[in-house]
Amino acid sequence: MEQLHILSRAHGRLPRQQTIDLFARGPALLSEALRACPKKMWLFRPAPDRWSIHEIILHLADSEADAYIRSRQFIVEPGSDALAHSASTWAASLGYFHQSTRDALGLISRLRKMTCQLLRFLPHPVWSHTMKLPKEGLLTLEQWLEKQAGHIPHHVEQIQQNWNDWSKTHRQRKPATRLLRAPDSDTEAVLSPLA
Repeated sequence: MEQLHILSRAHGRLPRQQTIDLFARGPALLSEALRACPKKMWLFRPAPDRWSIHEIILHLADSEADAYIRSRQFIVEPGSDALAHSASTWAASLGYFHQSTRDALGLISRLRKMTCQLLRFLPHPVWSHTMKLPKEGLLTLEQWLEKQAGHIPHHVEQIQQNWNDWSKTHRQRKPATRLLRAPDSDTEAVLSPLA
């Protein structure tokens, strides 16, 4: 992931199809990061001003819904202004803790897949369509996609940091062991990890 950011800075922009491929891999990257984290830590907040994994997942679902609409707005309404929203206000006001992460992950995956299918077959001139975004200002569709391709990887880094912070304060279980008898003796015992 970091290597890809270095590559794009060193050699300019990635080719468009490579950027779409990177964008498409976001949900798989997220799933891989989540498999490494026990569910019992998904509500852990490392600090009052940092999100839990649960909140990150719900934020990503909201963000993906926004990206689904924005990508289409770039295509059919070039030159328009995108609506602003505050991710932190949404997280605080939308009851994220009462929403399903399973449903959110399904939504992220489906919306991302549909957006990628659309982007892969756009005619070249559409990539120069612009839209004014609240924070970034005027961007082309291509510039917007480059930013979006890094959104899930950014939050995967947050998830990994949450895991690191959580593991410092929570002891990890040691693997279970079992007692085995040595083959030549009835009395000698050997401890061995369970497979």
